[in-house]
Amino acid sequence: MKWEGVSLGMLWAQEYERLKEEQAQRISIRDNLMYATLVSIAGVILAMYQTSNADLLLLLPLGCVVLGWTYLANDEKISAIGRYIRTDLEPRLAALLDAQPPVYGWELAHRSDRRRRSRKVAQLCIDLMTFCLPGAGALVIRGLSPNFGTVTAVIVIAEASVVLLLAQQILANADLSRGRSSSATEAAVFPIAHNRD
Repeated sequence: MKWEGVSLGMLWAQEYERLKEEQAQRISIRDNLMYATLVSIAGVILAMYQTSNADLLLLLPLGCVVLGWTYLANDEKISAIGRYIRTDLEPRLAALLDAQPPVYGWELAHRSDRRRRSRKVAQLCIDLMTFCLPGAGALVIRGLSPNFGTVTAVIVIAEASVVLLLAQQILANADLSRGRSSSATEAAVFPIAHNRD
């Protein structure tokens, strides 16, 4: 169990600390991406009105998709870290300590309240409204504007495809389930919640 004076349990505890640090950093980045998206939307709309150039609207879908994809990548990593802690790291540490799970109770507790699903649905709607709706709206407005030629049509179709892809990915990664990942540890700790799911 010892390696140069360092126990396996200590290494796993340090791994937990580093994972939580990374998770906190990613949460901060993810949340700031929403604000950056709102600022970029306002900037494009303001520039369009100041210059009366409807083609500037074509910047909006691209910007929203780039920021939305980065948001989604960070959100997935945040969830993956939590899932790894709950289903891999915590059971190993509990077995090593010969302790009853959960070792890290918060990793399960914050996912177990009754309103989790409604919050996740609300977050899904906010994500779609922030990252997909402005781009789709900009494409519709540009499509209805004058001077809609072949080149503009090609750009609009390409950008619409990318916006739809982002929307599909946001929906696929929404994690609307009320329950936690299906580990034996979580089922033992929250049997009533698992029976509800």
